[in-house]
Amino acid sequence: MPATLFNDDWTVKPKTSIFAQIGQSADSGKLVRLPHDALISAERDPAGSGKGAYFPSAANFEYTKTFLAPDAWRDRNVRVEFQGAYRDAVVYLNDEYVGQRPYGYSIFEVNLDDHLRFGEENTLRVEVRAQDDSRWYTGVGITRDVLLHVTDPYRISSYGVQARLEDIDEEMATVKVDITLLNGRRHRTTARVDVTIRDADGHAVANATTPATVSGGQAGTVSTQLYLPAPRRWSTDDPYLYSVDVHVREGDTTLDRSEVPLGLRTIQLDPQRGLRLNGTPIKIRGACVHHDNGALGGVALAAAEERRVRILKEAGFNAIRSAHNPISIPMLEACDRLGVLVMDETFDVWTESKSSFDYSLDFPEWWERDVESMVLKDRNHPSVIFYSIGNEIPEIGTAPGAEWNQRLAAKVRQIDPTRPVTNGVNGFVAALKDVMQMMQQATDAGAAGGVNDAMGSAGDMMNQISASDIVSEKLEEPLAALDVAGINYGDSRYELDRTAAPNRILVGTETFPGHIDVLWRLVLDNPNVIGDFTWAGWDYLGEVGVGRTRYLDDNDMAFEAPYPWISAWVGDIDMSGRRRAISYYRETVFGLRERPFIGVHRPQNHGRAAMTGGWSWPDTQESWTWSVDPGSPIRVDVYSTAYEVELLCNGESLGRARTGVAKPFIAEFDVTYEPGVLEAVCYSHGEEVSRSQIRSAAGEAILHLTPSAMTIADGPGDAVFIEIEILDASGIRVTDDEKDIQLTVSGAGELVGVVSGRPNPEHPLTGDVCQTLDGRVLAIVRPLHAGTIEIAATAGTLQGGVTVQVVQDSDD
Repeated sequence: MPATLFNDDWTVKPKTSIFAQIGQSADSGKLVRLPHDALISAERDPAGSGKGAYFPSAANFEYTKTFLAPDAWRDRNVRVEFQGAYRDAVVYLNDEYVGQRPYGYSIFEVNLDDHLRFGEENTLRVEVRAQDDSRWYTGVGITRDVLLHVTDPYRISSYGVQARLEDIDEEMATVKVDITLLNGRRHRTTARVDVTIRDADGHAVANATTPATVSGGQAGTVSTQLYLPAPRRWSTDDPYLYSVDVHVREGDTTLDRSEVPLGLRTIQLDPQRGLRLNGTPIKIRGACVHHDNGALGGVALAAAEERRVRILKEAGFNAIRSAHNPISIPMLEACDRLGVLVMDETFDVWTESKSSFDYSLDFPEWWERDVESMVLKDRNHPSVIFYSIGNEIPEIGTAPGAEWNQRLAAKVRQIDPTRPVTNGVNGFVAALKDVMQMMQQATDAGAAGGVNDAMGSAGDMMNQISASDIVSEKLEEPLAALDVAGINYGDSRYELDRTAAPNRILVGTETFPGHIDVLWRLVLDNPNVIGDFTWAGWDYLGEVGVGRTRYLDDNDMAFEAPYPWISAWVGDIDMSGRRRAISYYRETVFGLRERPFIGVHRPQNHGRAAMTGGWSWPDTQESWTWSVDPGSPIRVDVYSTAYEVELLCNGESLGRARTGVAKPFIAEFDVTYEPGVLEAVCYSHGEEVSRSQIRSAAGEAILHLTPSAMTIADGPGDAVFIEIEILDASGIRVTDDEKDIQLTVSGAGELVGVVSGRPNPEHPLTGDVCQTLDGRVLAIVRPLHAGTIEIAATAGTLQGGVTVQVVQDSDD
């Protein structure tokens, strides 16, 4: 039967041992609505680790929920499905163990039948913990949805329906549907399985029915083939979705039901023509995306996941790589609806650790079940076109690593042979021990360079080594086992492999963002290279400051930034969802943007010697509002595909500059600041082709609140995102007068996060105060019940407010 969301009325509290509780008053915990991250509200530690955003590296929590088990459940199968509980989750019902799962991103079920007390209240308890188990912020909690399944013992296996396209032309599509059934009864049972394909409006367009016999205590699979007339294909431009409804019945009695999405699309690959979607060539414009949702922490809230996908697509991306763990179901569904391709990834580690207590401790025992969890989840989603079986696996260049690579690829293909398998391989990491030994020998011999110089120019070093003979030899076997060779920071292989390995198809699974001008030309010029995934599409918690611009006078040479830095500051989109300057440059390089982008360097930093690393981009804003004296020197960059750009201030020309002199698609200007209107006019072949302008804010400011929706649903997956901006009377944002915004939320909702995108905030992300960044803050409010939410904001004498309606969720 359709599952019921089981997200409401949970409590959470820190987990303590039974011995520590002796003589202490009972802690009733805090009432929460799942999904929930208990760590994001914890106090950060300045002496802690930047990789985890200075949140506690070790934390234990327990979640509890009490519910009634009616007598009607006695003859039913009752299961609870956890779509993600980070990490090392152990589940108890009425203090009896019922199951566990080490990996925090895997879907797992626990069967409650043997432990339920019918006609009484039952208590489900979930313990989660984390301890230095990742290279970024993970969160700790039940971070994805929980569902309750109550079915007949003769039922559809979990994620046991697979609908796949067998053939398609303009007149007809052939769809094969496989259904795995489990018979938990004592005796053989024959039921009838009805399969209906519905169009996007819910109308039946094809159906089939077949009997299905399964012996008691056994599993069985029934298959049927359906034919759809005049099929409509799913694509990134037209993401049309059908659905497949499977109905298992015994006479007129429904035993179980399941519905899965169906997108009719084909994918083809070869090194001469690259990737084709529905027969049409396509190049991947990809974004690597971590799992966290900024101020929400590790929570995979459906509204937040859809917002991320929509913003990324609007910024020019057509694909997401889930880095480096399985993507959430709400984000998958959003990609299906919005037409964004997905590379879903299994693990960041296999047998060799990258952190003290990471998944390498569990991989040998759990990898098959975790691969199965991901692939079963993904196989009906048309957005998923790749499975990635790892990321920068250190042992990949060894014989055992090559064997593991083959084993994982084979497991994926066993479950779903319809999609290509890749792996995010870093040749530098694969040969790291050999390379470091050679460099150390060079240093010991007194040669120039060595380890320190290599680490100081890691990007160039990684790229050079990726094309070396030693890496080519180490990667020959593992890359041969893949359908597509994923290459991290190794674009030097693109043209090399076109001749050295003519049957190899490549994709840039992870690349430096500011290098996109070179990378995209390589992608376009080499048919064996099907696309690029930048690191990263969206800024994320942890690995703090790795993308920051460092100034030599700060003497800041550390890889990670000090407290209070909280994010990596590498994304095209910041944690609040605002596009950064690099996003507009990328859109220009992709050829998707006609209007020029005017990027102004902060005048406060003018003349300072900057050092930008591979993940950095100059600190520029599309703003002409600056608190410096008129006549102050200021640098302006204009991103454009045109041949030449003229810059005007208040109608007077500041001169013309060629694009591409220092860097492709950029025209550079050193001018002086004068408030008013700054305009860029672009020329090609002597003719104007485009122009844009920015204006200075003037006069009294107001506080303006813009909600993402005026009405939201009273459901655990919904939320409203309120843009709070300091504007002048003309609607121009005041970008250089930062203020603390005080938030108050009352009525039918609660404030769950506030973020400006600032990578080094002084205020907690779950508080009610946030300092603006370039005159802007984002507040996130989740519903509590049907009714009206009142949101008020103040900044000194500035005040603003808005109301949002919460309506009863139709699924309730």
